[in-house]
Amino acid sequence: MSEKFDAIIIGAGQSGPFLAARLAGAGRKVALIEREHLGGTCVNDGCTPTKTLVASARAAWAARQAGAFGVVVKGPVTVDMKAVKARKDAVVGASVKSLTEWLGGLKTLEYIKGSGSFVSPSEVSVGKRVLTAPQIFINSGASASVPDWPGLNEVSYLTNTSMMNLDILPGHLIIAGASYIGLEFAQMYARFGAKVTVIERGARPASREDADISAAIRSILEAEGVTFLFNTTIEAVARAGHGVLLSLKSGERRASVEGSHLLLAMGRKPNTADLNLAAAGIATDERGYIPVDDHLRTKVKGIWAMGDINGRGAFTHTSYNDFEIVADNVVDGGKRSIQGRVPVYGLFIDPPLGRIGMSETEVRKSGRKALMAIMPMSRVSRAKERGETQGLMKVLVDAESKQILGAAILGIGGDEVVQSLLQLMAAGTPYTTMMHTMHIHPTVTELLPTLLADLKPLE
Repeated sequence: MSEKFDAIIIGAGQSGPFLAARLAGAGRKVALIEREHLGGTCVNDGCTPTKTLVASARAAWAARQAGAFGVVVKGPVTVDMKAVKARKDAVVGASVKSLTEWLGGLKTLEYIKGSGSFVSPSEVSVGKRVLTAPQIFINSGASASVPDWPGLNEVSYLTNTSMMNLDILPGHLIIAGASYIGLEFAQMYARFGAKVTVIERGARPASREDADISAAIRSILEAEGVTFLFNTTIEAVARAGHGVLLSLKSGERRASVEGSHLLLAMGRKPNTADLNLAAAGIATDERGYIPVDDHLRTKVKGIWAMGDINGRGAFTHTSYNDFEIVADNVVDGGKRSIQGRVPVYGLFIDPPLGRIGMSETEVRKSGRKALMAIMPMSRVSRAKERGETQGLMKVLVDAESKQILGAAILGIGGDEVVQSLLQLMAAGTPYTTMMHTMHIHPTVTELLPTLLADLKPLE
């Protein structure tokens, strides 16, 4: 016999727990199902732990650079990886504990450990229990894609998840993939002191970025000792002592590379396999995602899909925004939607990249009349004072409306500074407003009016 709830949430990532709390706060009886751990990828395997590691890596880098600032550090700088991991674990543990205690205090919320699977459009099984509710929300997330290379199953390899358990310094870390996860780990472990090689089947890192941004990212990482092998595919993997041997192909040339550890950073796939979506009448798209409308509703009445699983964004902030939209619709009776949501994200190498809106490539493809300005970070006083002049700032605006179309800031504080432009975009405010506004000196943001003053037609 089914147990009745007002709402069932499958998955406790960055949408599920917050929606569960909102629903429970409104007096509804809620079941929150999670098979692994509260907080999902962000808290356990993604943002929280990786950015904690990035901070440790920056501390090591800063110590090695101290002499250039007149600061004397006696003896070689070494990294205690066990202490680095312990610090990371403590930060993650505190986040999970806080989330657990918060949810545990909600009287009408039941947290159920297990794997949820549809029995019908209104029923979900978990263990030996069958739950039923008129509203079901899917927030089961995504996981690392694992290729089908010959020999891969016979060697030890790492993903962004298992990487979190590593407490030693790899002698030679080989990273398959030069997108955001791969690039962050590449710089991080190079700063810890490992030899790092990144293998990418494409021609450049962060291929969704404009070519000039990709080139600057490559320059930053190569200056820190990261080796890139572009236009290279991995054909097979084999054991080599305690490490791995990769057979490579680049054009007509074949080669091999041996490393102590292999990290797979080749994208992520939605976690739909165990949901038994067919029983709910839901079909996935060609990429495995659950199609939703602008209000995050699936085609089946009473079922929503939030976060990475819906293919409408693959970031913590898009998942949390999904929660806000669904809560507004379901709890508050509002009409918020993802229509018009400005694409925003960051690449957290050091210095970081902040990206909003359209890229130059996308603007050119749109055919609209636009203006563009580019400024190297070497012109920014704050960057020169900090001795970190790598990167550039880039902005694109509509030539007629004067509204910002997109921007990329790769440099000190780029992930924070770019959000000043984001607010202009969201408000539909012309870029001239920022040009006429006085900013604090010396900061990075104060150079945005100067950047905008150099706008020229995109030809």
